[in-house]
Amino acid sequence: MALSLVSNTFLEESSSKIRSKPVPWEGYQRAGLVTSEELTLIKRVDRQPKAKIESVLLSEGSTYTLLYLNLLKKLQRVDTMQCLLVLIADALADHEERIQLFIRASETDPDLPFLPLLRILDTQDEFVQLKATQILTILLSAQATPLQSHLISPFLTTLSSSVQGQSSNKRDVAVQCLESLLSRPEFRQAVWEIPSVISGFVDILKQNPGPQMSYQVAFCLWLLSFEQNISEQINKQYDVIPKLIDVAQGAVKEKVIRVIVATFRNLVVKAPTANLPAMLVCQLLPFIKNLATRKWSDEDILEDVRFLKDELNTRFQSLTTYDEYISELSSGHLSWTPVHESEDFWKENATRLNDKNFEQLKILVNLLKESSDITVLAVAAHDIGQYVKHYERGKIPITDLGGKARVMELMGHPNSDVRYRALLSVQQLVSQPWVTA
Repeated sequence: MALSLVSNTFLEESSSKIRSKPVPWEGYQRAGLVTSEELTLIKRVDRQPKAKIESVLLSEGSTYTLLYLNLLKKLQRVDTMQCLLVLIADALADHEERIQLFIRASETDPDLPFLPLLRILDTQDEFVQLKATQILTILLSAQATPLQSHLISPFLTTLSSSVQGQSSNKRDVAVQCLESLLSRPEFRQAVWEIPSVISGFVDILKQNPGPQMSYQVAFCLWLLSFEQNISEQINKQYDVIPKLIDVAQGAVKEKVIRVIVATFRNLVVKAPTANLPAMLVCQLLPFIKNLATRKWSDEDILEDVRFLKDELNTRFQSLTTYDEYISELSSGHLSWTPVHESEDFWKENATRLNDKNFEQLKILVNLLKESSDITVLAVAAHDIGQYVKHYERGKIPITDLGGKARVMELMGHPNSDVRYRALLSVQQLVSQPWVTA
């Protein structure tokens, strides 16, 4: 992996300044922290022209790899760590063959190369954190053997904090690093175990970032979607499908649309039952039909668009009105589609919400309890009233599941439509007789 694949203006500008800063190497020697041999070696590359450093590394690459890592392991002053991290990054820049020199340092010392870099992730200095993150990503991405959890876990904890944090530099670098690391299956599963990473991705997309950040976050989600277990759960847990549709609809760069369409394809291939209903509810089919009429420079987009169009069409044509309704329920995105206000629909289907131990009714009541979306709350309150109106024993399960108490709470909701729908629902709950037999 090339160093340039994790790039950031702050890191580049800061590195340029750090290259010319003096470090008290002689003082370290007098204090017994650096040997005379280490001092001689480091002085040959400290604040030297790039060509001279390259000449030294060309003939003594292994020696200097160990030197940099050993010094980083034992010296903890911020300016010194900054200098050593820049020297390591400069050694790796445009020289992928040197990555293995750093990885093979473990043959000399099992703590190397990772533990000194992981330790300094806790440093308060932002440059040290981000430069170490950049270097760790390069080394971990290139590791041929499966990565051990004691290396992955602390690094992902740091990346998770950065993805969620307020620092734009940290967020930028963390997303780029994850974009690289998620190419490895063990990293995908490890990231999936940290909910704050995925929710952090969704939060970034909600903030309407620029095309490059939108692409990078979508690319991370695309890589995650190659895992069966993740594809089955990611929309259910994080509601990614509607957000990705929003991003694709507003995208001006073809590459953003390409990676989102590819993500949708993976979600359909890996877990159609889990994802096709949500895609239909979120109106992906009309958007895909629109994409199919456009001209693309990348033929892969058209192939994926055609695949999605066929799959969504097939699913749509086989849907009954009740299928549409339960698709809406499972997606969590209730809206005023015709089924909700159709008396015929409720006469025919109210009792079907009781199937499988009231499975669909439980989903409806949970939406009423957990959603903060005013449209979802209004529609769910309406549906509770319709269920009770058209199923004579409906008051009992609604009460037992906590639906009655929640509807009564919503009569005091700040939104007037939610209050109105809750009032109508309570009237049904009060006016319908209790039937237990």
